[in-house]
Amino acid sequence: MAKKQLEVLNALDVAKTQWYHFTAIVIAGMGFFTDAYDLFCISLVTKLLGRIYYHNPEDLKPGTLPPNVSAAVNGVAFCGTLAGQLFFGWLGDKMGRKRVYGMTLMLMVICSIASGLSFGHEAKGVMTTLCFFRFWLGFGIGGDYPLSATIMSEYANKKTRGAFIAAVFAMQGFGILTGGIFAIIVSASFKSAFPSPIYKIDPVGSTVPQADYVWRIILMFGALPAALTYYWRMKMPETARYTALVAKNAKQAAADMSKVLQVDLEAEEEKVQSIQQEGKEFGLFSKQFLHRHGLHLLGTTTTWFLLDIAFYSQNLFQKDIFSAIGWIPHADTMNALEEVYRIARAQTLIALCSTVPGYWFTVAFIDKMGRFAIQLMGFFFMTVFMFALAIPYHHWTHRDNRIGFVVIYSLTFFFANFGPNATTFVVPAEIFPARLRSTCHGISAASGKAGAIVGAFGFLYAAQSQDKAKVDKGYPTGIGVKNSLIVLGVVNFLGMLFTFLVPESKGKSLEEMSGEHEQEESPAEAGHDIRTVPV
Repeated sequence: MAKKQLEVLNALDVAKTQWYHFTAIVIAGMGFFTDAYDLFCISLVTKLLGRIYYHNPEDLKPGTLPPNVSAAVNGVAFCGTLAGQLFFGWLGDKMGRKRVYGMTLMLMVICSIASGLSFGHEAKGVMTTLCFFRFWLGFGIGGDYPLSATIMSEYANKKTRGAFIAAVFAMQGFGILTGGIFAIIVSASFKSAFPSPIYKIDPVGSTVPQADYVWRIILMFGALPAALTYYWRMKMPETARYTALVAKNAKQAAADMSKVLQVDLEAEEEKVQSIQQEGKEFGLFSKQFLHRHGLHLLGTTTTWFLLDIAFYSQNLFQKDIFSAIGWIPHADTMNALEEVYRIARAQTLIALCSTVPGYWFTVAFIDKMGRFAIQLMGFFFMTVFMFALAIPYHHWTHRDNRIGFVVIYSLTFFFANFGPNATTFVVPAEIFPARLRSTCHGISAASGKAGAIVGAFGFLYAAQSQDKAKVDKGYPTGIGVKNSLIVLGVVNFLGMLFTFLVPESKGKSLEEMSGEHEQEESPAEAGHDIRTVPV
């Protein structure tokens, strides 16, 4: 137990749920709303980009993005996100959460707008500038992960901290849903205003010139929610835990939290100095960190890595899976805008029925069931449902069984979100010391994005048919959707095993979990109350 808990930190731990908690959720959550919108909206428009910029008049099928271009457009934002998570995670511990928070948001706003203003009319120029701006968009998004999680964990009370951090993350669900709904509205409006024949009848006329505005409008809309919250994000005070434990300014921490909590708090500068003198402030690459938190960091990085391989490969390539089972008609039986509309409608349905409810189930139960139980349960059901889709895959491709496929596919998303997709975000913000919290969350999140890159690039090739005649243009033969789903099932099973390295943090203060201010004479005593598997 923390030996000398500061009054200001104790006040935050025992505070009743107040208006400022909800304000913090909305301010931090709108960043995640934008993150999810920007990362996932690209999958709604990639087929349209192929039709506009890679049309071949001699081809019987509509134009598609070449494999290398498709991989770059889908994956470049993840590369930026990975770099941003590491950089801004480290910077958040060095400069403070609040000072870095505004930088990430402005980067997201500017690059969202710039993505839709990609230069030129030629494919090479448009794709190059689109990839450039989406990399830096991802860089800004990456910073939002460690900073939002850390800020929310440091503002929250012990009793409902898990729900508050999960609620910030749950805004992702609304971002994905809004992306689908906005794409439906834009494509339907343009389809109505500029009617065109299907590709079979008129290959050139099926893609109206105005379709070039559709993808640009969809990508640029992501800047709006982020821009709206910039002012409030800048008004938030620095977290008391950073100010007191890292910046060592007890007076400022007490003054900031007195305004937030609307109570009088003592500065306790002597106690901060005493903690500073007694505490052995080990660094990230020290033996003490390895002894106390090494397995925890291994647990948070591996589970997030394995989860994101499965989660992002499913999410980004929903349209391919829907096409494979016949939920979206063949491309040559639709015009360009109809195809955007159909893809957006299918993805919106999945988000509405499974993605969004899953997030909010986690919010409701995380402080009752605990992080460990929810993560283990989520990985278990994801494994079961993935194998249920994969093993009788040919059964699901028959027209009469498609609804069953979509139901089970939706359940895998539900248990990803009422499971490891939320808990892998929550736990790293709770179990590491304040001076390394943002950095360690950034490392865990970057590991997740490495998994997303494996999923995004790997699934693109792996899911190709084993029959050369059915392979998408420009791709080599793959292992097929069925075998890809089996691989994802195995990945989920490994995630379940690595969950046993992750500690339970339900109902404990951040200082209890991180072991800050404990006596450190005996290594055996250090971390005695943060066993990995909950008792």
